[in-house]
Amino acid sequence: MIDSHFHLEQPQYKNRDELIAKWKKELKAVITSCAHPRDLEATLKFVKKWPKFVFATAGLHPEYIKELTDEKINNYLEKVKANSSNFIAIGEIGLDYHWIKDPKDQETTRQLFRRMLDFAKKLKKPVVIHNWEAGEDTIKILEEADPKKVQMHMWGEKKFTSAVENNNWFISVGPSIFQSKQRKKIVRDFPLERIFLETDSPWFPMGEDKIGYPTNVKKVAERIAEIKNLDTELVWKTCEKNTEKFFELKI
Repeated sequence: MIDSHFHLEQPQYKNRDELIAKWKKELKAVITSCAHPRDLEATLKFVKKWPKFVFATAGLHPEYIKELTDEKINNYLEKVKANSSNFIAIGEIGLDYHWIKDPKDQETTRQLFRRMLDFAKKLKKPVVIHNWEAGEDTIKILEEADPKKVQMHMWGEKKFTSAVENNNWFISVGPSIFQSKQRKKIVRDFPLERIFLETDSPWFPMGEDKIGYPTNVKKVAERIAEIKNLDTELVWKTCEKNTEKFFELKI
């Protein structure tokens, strides 16, 4: 199985060498998402240290909009461009109206989103999309930009799911499927051929764990299988193929 979205740079992960060795026994690959300029160097080190197992995307999370000056954004994008061969996609990028309430800040995030989509297009990279309570604007901007490939990370807005499906975009499903009725309905109705597994770790701990781990994709796959009345192995093999093909992973 492949965890298509988590955050290896987060400080909750203390003994990364031990963790990677453990994860390799259960997973085929993991994809870490660099969402802030401060994490870029660490993410590059991870990719180089654990080749063909740790893959990475690079983006700018909308939640950090007040921290991101034009200079910081420009410098970051130049570094990502210079190291583009180390990144399989641009993301996570997108909109977040849950945490960003001010209309002026929301407009700034929309401008940044458009810029990041243009950046991804120039690099010929897929995009990984963050959306929280901003479905209408997210869909509109994506349709205008028409990116190469789209992964809707932890997608949860059912009323806009038909647009996701009609545009041939992909969704990734994580541990929130255990709590959200809306996400269960999305998974029930969405084609398995366009679903990835993810954990968004270290958030969303499961069981007795205090933090989330990429190996929890197995539990997610089992839940998807229950919802869709399918064999678990079929779910994780299909999701694996979907992810590998989408990102053109060289494992």
